[in-house]
Amino acid sequence: MNTQFKEQQCNVAGLALSWIGYAAGLGYFSYRRQWVAALLWMVGMLCLRWALFHFFPRISRFLGYGQIVDKFASIPPPHANPRATPIAVNFYSFFSCPFCPIILGRLQALQKQMGFVLKTFDLTRNPRTLLRKGIRSVPVVEVGNHRLVGNSTTEQLAGLILLGQVPEL
Repeated sequence: MNTQFKEQQCNVAGLALSWIGYAAGLGYFSYRRQWVAALLWMVGMLCLRWALFHFFPRISRFLGYGQIVDKFASIPPPHANPRATPIAVNFYSFFSCPFCPIILGRLQALQKQMGFVLKTFDLTRNPRTLLRKGIRSVPVVEVGNHRLVGNSTTEQLAGLILLGQVPEL
């Protein structure tokens, strides 16, 4: 029985709106000159966001995302050809997405084993890339023309990277 209701990815619009809501709440309490409420809002919301971000892998199943699991792959050693250029892996993230650091950590561990070049892009500061690439949810891992969106296991990430190493005909 599948009890997972939500996809394990973050909608970029939802992340942006949550921060706009945070600023709006802070602005509302400040406008009403309710300084204690504004301070409580500011500190309380940041503490809640930190707790969600920090404990997310442990509480994700209670939030409807299911468990955050990883499947490890047997990874072949990098190519022995010294002239071959390492493959480029692009990682797109957005501030406050709890899945992004999980995937980044998996990619960094794979990078040590597979020897690819990892390029990270924070879409929070570069919304044009969202539009140009058509990204609506994060995290996104891109190798050539192939993409994985959302929480991916180490096995899936390694498969994507190996797929990118195969020359296209």
